[in-house]
Formats: sequence, structure tokens, C-alpha cells
Amino acid sequence: MGSKTLCIQSSTNTKAGLNRRQFLRQIGLTAGTGLLATQSMAQVLPANSVNGIDKNSSTQLTKDDLPMVLEEENLPSQTLSAQTSCVTPTIETHLFASSNVGGSDERNQLALDRMACAGFKVSNPAITSRQYLRFAGTDSQRASDLQNIATGAIAAPKLLLGVRGGYGAMRLLPMVDWSTLGRIMKERGTILAGFSDVTAIQCALLAKGHMSSLAAPMLYSEFGKVKPDQVTCRQFAEALSNPNLTISIKDAALTSPRLPSMLTANAPAAVSGTIWGGNLSVVSALAGSEYLPKIADGIVFLEDVGEQAYRIERMLYDLYLAGVFKGQQAIVFGALSGSGEDSYDKRYDVAAVVRQLHKLTGLPIYSGMRFGHIGQKHSFPLGATCHINPSTDGGYQLAFTDYPTIKADTIHVEGLWQNI
Repeated sequence: MGSKTLCIQSSTNTKAGLNRRQFLRQIGLTAGTGLLATQSMAQVLPANSVNGIDKNSSTQLTKDDLPMVLEEENLPSQTLSAQTSCVTPTIETHLFASSNVGGSDERNQLALDRMACAGFKVSNPAITSRQYLRFAGTDSQRASDLQNIATGAIAAPKLLLGVRGGYGAMRLLPMVDWSTLGRIMKERGTILAGFSDVTAIQCALLAKGHMSSLAAPMLYSEFGKVKPDQVTCRQFAEALSNPNLTISIKDAALTSPRLPSMLTANAPAAVSGTIWGGNLSVVSALAGSEYLPKIADGIVFLEDVGEQAYRIERMLYDLYLAGVFKGQQAIVFGALSGSGEDSYDKRYDVAAVVRQLHKLTGLPIYSGMRFGHIGQKHSFPLGATCHINPSTDGGYQLAFTDYPTIKADTIHVEGLWQNI
């Protein structure tokens, strides 16, 4: 299926709630071009595929793909509504494809349909079909998704949404005027959203453009799934629209069940500072470059997937030896999933690595933050002010301020997972 622009002009006569047939008629989808609108995903996707990924394919999976394959069996059963209620999309949305190419045109189209149904007016859907080698276009094409906003060739949208992760964003960093882009985004109140390999984009934007972003699911990676995770979708909308977002963490299980939620030398105390970071592999690769933020009294957030304990420790030592943890107030770990067991000694695990980091840095370490390459993740702003407070149940709460938002009543969150 070719990409089709799902932009609907706003009208004072249009009701907020459109049923499935009205919505498809309004955006101009015919029976031929709207295959995914008239058939279930089970009919469209091969029987041996998971979320559009062929399990028998020789294509190697990236970190961006792992959760799509591994999480499906672990998530609670979710029923997709057969009847879709959509709204007229009004939220100006521009996609950027900084990393891997999407593996399925049908999956991209389904994600675009859901975004439109949820109220996001995507201006450049055609970029989902770009490809150069393993990437979602040439370096110049992928950089232009952002640089054209910096030059004024494209008006700054309200939402800049990443298509997917994988690898490739680091190749673009010298090609974007981050200072100007950050200034324009701040003036417009633009939100850049993504995670995984998009961490490189988010770090550069904060380091050189002094602009926050949103750690959040992406177009292909989440909204094109056969069954998008409803918790992830709801939390995405919450982080987009709530100027006083809070996230409560009860235990450290997502980082390691062998850790306490807080590792501190003294009694747990409140901490406040700018939170920054993202995917550990990407953050450590930026060490020593001008694209790694230098935040005074900051709070470092880190997550990763599919890395063994020794590799996690090596990357943390990269940051430690580069002096990245100096002058920071705390470290927050999200999910460190799929780490496996050490072949030399099973006692050497993620918990041992985190305890070693605590010993090295002396910083308080908070574990179990509900974000990373997992289902049911909670989106949150990077580059914003974060307040961490111990809670009475032994966990902690993160509260965020000073970041742009979108009006909640313009988002129809159920559209992000409906079976369009």
C-alpha cells in the first residue's frame, strides 16, 4: 500500500466523534487503498510474522525490534475495538526518520492511520517509504527532516515524532543546526518525541540547542503494532498534555529484582535537577563529543536492552572515565532488559554492575523507572526539571516541570490502538 496523506482540514461543522466509515470517507480511503481498514491484521500479515516482522527472515533484528518480538507474549491480553471512533486531526505533526528503515509498508500505513484517528495531522507521511541501505533514506534526506525546520523551509510543527530507532542517527549530528532548531522549537513549543537510537538526536538538541524533548514511543515501533500497548499509548498522551507529569516507582524490578529502588549512602532525600540521557549505548558512544549534554547538577537517566552485564558496565565506565557523572546529583535507571546471565559467574549481573557504579560515583541511584525497550512504558520529558522524592512505600516519585505540552482535548488517545 502506498503512503497516503491523512490530513483533514479542520471545520467548525465537523463533530469531534466520527465513526469508522465516516472517517475513512472523509480522508478519501477507498476499498482498494484501505486494505488495513477493511481487513484484520491477521489477514494482512503472514502467519509467521510478529508485528510485521517475519520470524523466518534472515534480516537481523536490532534493539528497536527486540521488544516487538519478545514482549507480545508477556503483555496482558488486549482487545482491539472493531468499530473505530476518530476525530478530525488538528495537531500539527512532522515525522523524522533518523535511523532504520521501516520493514513493512502496511505497518507504517496502519500507524499513520491511527495517528490521524487520534488527532495528529501528519504533514510528511511519504518519508516512511524512504530507504538507502539499512537507513530510512540518505544521510542528507534524514537530516533534512530536522534541518528544514531550522532553515525555515518547513514551519515548526507542534510534534516532531520519530519513526523508529535502530541505528543511523549519529551520522546526522554534524548536518543539523541544533542551536537554531532548538531556538525555533522553543518559540513554537515544539515537542520532539522518540527513544532508542533517537537518543543521539535528543542529546544533540539539548547539548547545542538547549531544548527539551520527550522520551516516548515512536510511529513504526509502537503505533504500527498489531496490538499497540494501551498503557504505553495512554502514558504517551499523558506526557504530551500534562504540564505537571508525575511517575511513581514502587520497586527496581525493571532494572534488576536484586536491587532496592534507591541506593543511597545516607537516608533517601529529595533531589531536583535537569534530567537528561536516554539509551545507554548511544549516550556512551557520545562521550567526549560536543553532542553530549554538559548539565550542571543534573540527573542522568539510562536504559538499554539486549546487553550483557559486562557490556553495560563497560559503557558505564566509558561515562565514568570521561567524567560524565561528575557534578551530577543522581542516576536513574530504566529497564535494562534482556541482559541474560554471565557465562563466567551468574552472580555477576546487572545488580552487581549498578552497585559497582554506586561505589565509584557515590551518587544516589534510583532503579526501576518504567521506561525503555519494554511494554507499558511511561513517557517523560528529557531536558526538563525533575524532582525525585522518596515515597512512604519504599519507592520514589518523579515530578516534571518546565516543558512544552499539547492541549489534552485535541488528543483522542483511543485512536492510537484501534483496529482501523
